Amino acid sequence: MSAVSTPHACELADEGAARTEAPRVYQVWRGNNVFFLKGRLIFGPDVRSLFLTMFLIVAPATIFCVFVARKLMDKFPHHWGISIMVVAVAFTLYDLCLLLLTSGRDPGIIPRNIRPPEPEGSDGSIDFSSVQTPQFRLPQMKDVVVNGITVKTKYCDTCMLYRPPRCSHCSICNNCVERFDHHCPWVGQCIGQRNYRFFYMFVFSTTLLCFYVFAFCWVYIVKIKDAEETNIWKAMGKTPASVFLIVYTFLTSWFVGGLSVFHLYLVSTNQTTYENFRYRYERKVNPYNRGTVANFKEIFFAKISPSNNNFRARVPSYHELQFQQSTGAFLSPYMGKVIGDIETGKKVIDWGEHEFAEPVDMEAGFGGRAIDDKHTVSCDSAFDPEPVSERRTAANMPPLGLASDPGADHSNVHGYVVQEIRSASR
Repeated sequence: MSAVSTPHACELADEGAARTEAPRVYQVWRGNNVFFLKGRLIFGPDVRSLFLTMFLIVAPATIFCVFVARKLMDKFPHHWGISIMVVAVAFTLYDLCLLLLTSGRDPGIIPRNIRPPEPEGSDGSIDFSSVQTPQFRLPQMKDVVVNGITVKTKYCDTCMLYRPPRCSHCSICNNCVERFDHHCPWVGQCIGQRNYRFFYMFVFSTTLLCFYVFAFCWVYIVKIKDAEETNIWKAMGKTPASVFLIVYTFLTSWFVGGLSVFHLYLVSTNQTTYENFRYRYERKVNPYNRGTVANFKEIFFAKISPSNNNFRARVPSYHELQFQQSTGAFLSPYMGKVIGDIETGKKVIDWGEHEFAEPVDMEAGFGGRAIDDKHTVSCDSAFDPEPVSERRTAANMPPLGLASDPGADHSNVHGYVVQEIRSASR
């Protein structure tokens, strides 16, 4: 008995050690993001520009507090001058918090599929557990109806999924982002569904901070002019710091103020920057515009959806993935069964032609690679951390990966009625 139980115990110990040493999702993340605090903060690859943005905010605010606000503390009765300093410091800290909320959170990244989705028209007659399975060419475009208007959604070869409406793939971060607006180099992050609200609040608060500093610098100059009974030019010569801040905030307010007005227009019409420059909705009907009041409620008062990614979760173990691969139970997180790897360089065929196609050796394709290379399995599996018992199938999954709650009503997404009607080749 002992001779039989000892190897079994060692095997269990090895499996336990493998599970303990399994990397976390953020450690094998295939996007270009940079993580801090062990996956709690996620930034874009250009995160260094965030420090420049912080300097451009903190430096003039510090100059204002030291050379202007401190001098104005004694210029007003009943200690009202202290409030100028307090408001400046509080406004600056508030602006920096909004900057970090914009830059350090998941903007709405859609997890990559580990395998391409199941083509339309599949009747389940193909044995996916078979070693030899043909590969199929998926349609590049799909038509969906949004509020009665047909829009096209595109298949992403990198993420191996059909992008939901308003989703786009950021070439800088290398991720598909929901309600993609743009990639902002000043905050070092994509602006999408989960951080657009904070982005606009950051830009708008920066504009107000510029106006605040600009106004009180002129107040200080006027106070000097009245105290010394001189002209405005000589008074400006007494406080070069105020002159510098007036010029700096004047130029900066044109940039951030113009950006605030532009995005105010986008919010009122429910557009993104990407859509505004690419589609020009003023020439056709915008399917997402529900009226000015409803559009503002959606951006500023609607509940922010939870992240689709758990960056600190452990990657599933190698043995579990090997079992899934060998039993043909490798399911796409959103779309259904595995039908082939479209990026292996093999010739692909259209759906419906598989009955006449030559069989493809899956061991030589993605199957062999996934089983033989342990590291490759871990990387691919980082975006589908569910165990086998909880893995979801195409029958109970929402269309286009718009939601992850099996009990949710998927007929309405952010107030938009979305219905998939057909697929069409480009």
